[in-house]
Amino acid sequence: MDSLITAAARALTAGDSFGALNRIALRDDAPALALRGIAMAQLGDFERAKALLRRAVRAFGPKEAVACARCVIAEAEIALVSRDLNWPTQALGTARATLEQYGDRVNAAHARYLEARHLLLTGHLDKAERKLADLDPTPFPPALRTAHELVMAGIAIRRLQTTTARAALTRAESVAHHAGIPALTAEVESAFLALNKPAARLIDQGEERLLLLEEVEALLASKALVVDACRHVVRDAHTVASLARRPVLFTLARLLGEAWPDDVPRGTLIAHAFRTRFADETHRARLRVEIGRLRSELGTLADVSATKRGFKLVPHSTGDVVVLARPIEEKHAALLALLDDGEAWSSSALALALGTSQRTVQRALDALSAAGKVQSFGRGRARRWMTSPVPGFTTTLLLPGPYPGS
Repeated sequence: MDSLITAAARALTAGDSFGALNRIALRDDAPALALRGIAMAQLGDFERAKALLRRAVRAFGPKEAVACARCVIAEAEIALVSRDLNWPTQALGTARATLEQYGDRVNAAHARYLEARHLLLTGHLDKAERKLADLDPTPFPPALRTAHELVMAGIAIRRLQTTTARAALTRAESVAHHAGIPALTAEVESAFLALNKPAARLIDQGEERLLLLEEVEALLASKALVVDACRHVVRDAHTVASLARRPVLFTLARLLGEAWPDDVPRGTLIAHAFRTRFADETHRARLRVEIGRLRSELGTLADVSATKRGFKLVPHSTGDVVVLARPIEEKHAALLALLDDGEAWSSSALALALGTSQRTVQRALDALSAAGKVQSFGRGRARRWMTSPVPGFTTTLLLPGPYPGS
């Protein structure tokens, strides 16, 4: 490489995009195209960045396998940042294998971190953890060590392991300081802020209060029977009964949990669970059937006893019954939780992250847009959706993914 290419590469490593462009902006050789693409990505012009990186791959040709693999990794990072989760991840795996084969351990590790972050965004925590299990970040540059700690903290946060998450973020903060890249430091600070904001709302015998993530973790480890409206499960410290695919049963469980230790009238249960104001004998018969199904789903956690006017929840443990709800009740809360990261998402990426159909996501986005809660820009496949985060709240518990202990 010539001196200008070397200087531009060093500037990009330090996060100085303009310094890099000052040296190579007018050059069209393959290394300059690749560095220009990375610089444009750092400046937020993702479309231009992708076009430059693809030109660089063509200019390098098949004989420059390592250089092409690095360009693929750069394009994969752009796709991740722009939330293009449908980007072909197998290309990233192939590029990583090429770099490992040729001994480029640093860029191969960067590719592995990108794979782990993609898995984290789509809720595959175990796969993300396995991806990094045999990777020792110690010999890597500060930026990569920071990336390692951020991924590990993200996994711990999603599993409600707040002590582990804080330790990882503390290490990330220290390493990011040595890296001297403002964007990296800001990412660590943003993750710290999420741990210090209310994560859920506790409803206990008619009283409500906000909980931090540490308090949620402590609650789930206590003797209480928790009706979790964030994950749509009923659980204690040892057993989890998922009602995520049984909305009627979860509605009944939440009503019974909010009223505990009192009972809930049959009319109230029918009105909320079946969404009708006019109850007849068929609704009462259906209620008995659904209560029987709820008893079966709860198993060893609790029983549902009939009273003169309705039903009540009877926990098998000695603890109280509490309801854990989202800080703000919203029909499309999971969708807003993803948009809350401040990035621009496509509807296809949102559908992939939520595990639902793209059409369902599009209808929800249209409803949120009409209510002024989200905004879009671009047209067709280039259309992206954004929202401003709700001040003072973290949405960690609203994100999709396996529930701790499940």
